[in-house]
Amino acid sequence: MSRNFELLSEAGRMHEIVQSQGESAAQAAAYAPAHTAVHPVEDDFSATATLEMSGAVRDEVEKLVQKLFLSAQGPRRVVFAGTEPGSGCSWMAARVAETLAAQGRGTVCVVDCNLRAPGLHQQFGSENHHGLSDALTGNAPVREYASRWSKNLWYVSCGAAAEAGVSLLGSERMRARLAELRTVFDYVLIDAASLNTCNDAIVLGGLSDGVVLVLKANASRRETARKAVHELHTANVRVLGAVLNQRTFPIPEGLYKRL
Repeated sequence: MSRNFELLSEAGRMHEIVQSQGESAAQAAAYAPAHTAVHPVEDDFSATATLEMSGAVRDEVEKLVQKLFLSAQGPRRVVFAGTEPGSGCSWMAARVAETLAAQGRGTVCVVDCNLRAPGLHQQFGSENHHGLSDALTGNAPVREYASRWSKNLWYVSCGAAAEAGVSLLGSERMRARLAELRTVFDYVLIDAASLNTCNDAIVLGGLSDGVVLVLKANASRRETARKAVHELHTANVRVLGAVLNQRTFPIPEGLYKRL
């Protein structure tokens, strides 16, 4: 694996984005389906809100967004999944979604599909109610289960009916709800459960343009990451890249950047 681009963690440590076994994010994006027209969302929202990120972190997340999403045929429906719990997947998905929304290229919705251990709502400081699991068991338009965070950004929490929703993640109902989200929002980002706990990310990846793996430095095991990539490839799910989270440097960062 070779380095593709870098991110800084909340604590000021470096993240590393790596290509997945010879397939770069740009190559994967070339396989993404053509963009589809979406139904416009009302644009009279004037409130502004931002997720907590230092300037350096925000700069590096912007690099991620530029490389992954903003090419001519970049992916529009992306799953973020850790190889193991505690990788910071919800943190990453929320910040990428906010940064992508700020580019002004269209509307973005980030969805908490980790019904086993939901955490996305905490990133937005909200209650975990009236979200995805409710949408899977209810009949209201999917837009009514989304909360607006900023002009172009919405999020869908796990919802109150998590236990009932788990069994529906691989159902036709889930496929229909994702299809509905695609008609409302230009980009749909999915926060999924870690790959070593269940196959939810594989199922959801098959309904999306690909998966971004989130690894934790000095915690994620090499064999676990290799197994995750192998399982995704076996299921014909595209691996768009991987984020190595909370990486530390054996040499000063300033010198490292010159290498």
